[in-house]
Amino acid sequence: MLVTPPLVLMADAVLRGRGLETLPFGVAVAVGLTPEMLPVIVTTALARGAAVLARDSEVIVKRLPALHDLGAIDVLCTDKTGTLTQDRPILDCHVDPEGRSDPEVLHWAAVNSLWTLQLADLPAPDALDEAILEATEDCGDELLAYDGVAALPFDAIRRSSCAVVRRPGRKGLPGGHTLVVKGAVGDVLERCTRLRAGGHEVDLDATALERVRRLAAIQAEGGLRLLAIALADRPALLGPYTPADERGLTFIGFVGLRDALTPTAADALSVLAGRGIAVKVLSGDHPGTTARVCRDLGLDPGEVVTAERVDGLTGAALAELAGRSTAFARCRPEHKARIVGALRDGGHTTGFLGDGVNDLPALQAADVGICPRDAVDVVCESADVVLAAKDLTAIDDAILAGRRSSGNIATYLRITLSSNLGNVISMLVAGLLLPFLPMLPAQVLAQNLCFDAAQLAFAFDRPGPAALRRPAVLWPRDFLRFITGFGLLNATADLVTFGVLVLAVHGAGRPGGQASFHAGWFTENLLTQALVMLVLRTGRRAAEGRAPTSVRFATTLLAVIGVLLPLSPLGPALGMAVLPSLYYLLVAAVLALYGAGLIAAKAFYERRVANPL
Repeated sequence: MLVTPPLVLMADAVLRGRGLETLPFGVAVAVGLTPEMLPVIVTTALARGAAVLARDSEVIVKRLPALHDLGAIDVLCTDKTGTLTQDRPILDCHVDPEGRSDPEVLHWAAVNSLWTLQLADLPAPDALDEAILEATEDCGDELLAYDGVAALPFDAIRRSSCAVVRRPGRKGLPGGHTLVVKGAVGDVLERCTRLRAGGHEVDLDATALERVRRLAAIQAEGGLRLLAIALADRPALLGPYTPADERGLTFIGFVGLRDALTPTAADALSVLAGRGIAVKVLSGDHPGTTARVCRDLGLDPGEVVTAERVDGLTGAALAELAGRSTAFARCRPEHKARIVGALRDGGHTTGFLGDGVNDLPALQAADVGICPRDAVDVVCESADVVLAAKDLTAIDDAILAGRRSSGNIATYLRITLSSNLGNVISMLVAGLLLPFLPMLPAQVLAQNLCFDAAQLAFAFDRPGPAALRRPAVLWPRDFLRFITGFGLLNATADLVTFGVLVLAVHGAGRPGGQASFHAGWFTENLLTQALVMLVLRTGRRAAEGRAPTSVRFATTLLAVIGVLLPLSPLGPALGMAVLPSLYYLLVAAVLALYGAGLIAAKAFYERRVANPL
């Protein structure tokens, strides 16, 4: 815009001897270069996409530009618990010390869970206890046959809980009690002196202990959360039971629990992969648990990266590791934020889905922070996008809405800038070749106004499937190549029309020749711009479908204005005259050739984009 007016003035002064009378024309041409509707198109497209999401998918976009960022996402990072998995564990197995399934192990685990929940003063029920009792709900009468005596709830030092019960119909040791201990494998085994397997009890020597620990390690690597179960018979105490009584125990086996998967997670991740989005799982859990969840969801975890490894890397090394890895375990909040930041440094557009306070740094580090509606308040305040429920399907809906909006904005920019570039080139060339201005400033601005109004239809367009298959990113080199190529093609069509006008109206020597020339070029410009909008838009082909789209309606209206405006009472007011019939025949031939050229150029461009060198 700054260069065009002085360039026009200097060229006309040197070649045509004109003075400042060309300044309004130069300014009008400079204005014609500008995509004036860009703020309106961007705001309308994003606002419309956000409104549709809120209505149809119950997704709230709190920061409007985040919808564009959603369309550009190529990596989605997510916490495991509460997003990929539900907030409750489920029972997976119950095995004796030799790895064989043993219902007795589950029975005693349920006894511990029931009476711990009944007798201990807990602020909230333990999820593990509830999962065990849910698995044994058909045995409720058997569990209630025991008399609960005392309970020692779980604490972070002992890492175990203990229920003291009196067995029903117990023989021997009248009035004796049974201690049922359930907790972390290592902590429970430290208090065991014997082992029961297959109905036989033996001493828990070093060899047996090593065998049990190896079995526990295998189960843990398989992604299970293990709880060791141990028993001890004691004479009834007169005083209260204390943790010191948890000694001399007999180890009887493990119960293994796993996270219940979110019902829609696996299908949603498969859909996201088809959209070209890589999913990264950032978890604070054991590497085996994280890998198990990934496999259950259809993700290949590969080598699970631990927080210790992340601590040892910085810069490009961390970005490279984050880019090729899928699962991260033992992550604290700062690790999640570093991984997300490294992905962004590696050139990825990232989204993060989380719901807890520990996810807050990663939410703020991502391009788009996403949370479910029932996340903690501070996370909901910081997130850019809020989901109505913990459902990854809604994320896919949001990403598609972002790609639609971004695709429409990109289509507007490509078509507008290429058309404007072509018009400016042809006007500057014609201005130097003609003894008069090719268009009056008022005509340039009127043409620009009509074209800008028609382009608002792009905000309501429906991009085709190709625009939804990959992240919506504008690569500068491709963008400039498109604008330059189609701009030059547009300029060629305009200059051919210049020859047609000379032939049809016999130049400026004919009475009314200048006014006819202006009218002819005005009509041709609006017709070619309508053709460009129809052929180059990112939607379905012009011949596809019967229902009229916003773009079809806008281009039809633009073409009608281009033909009828010079014939209307406004024509003379804008300095335009009625055109001879020959002109319309010749310009129809030009438009047909131009349309064929556009289709061929578009096909070539799409092949280059799909198969870059």
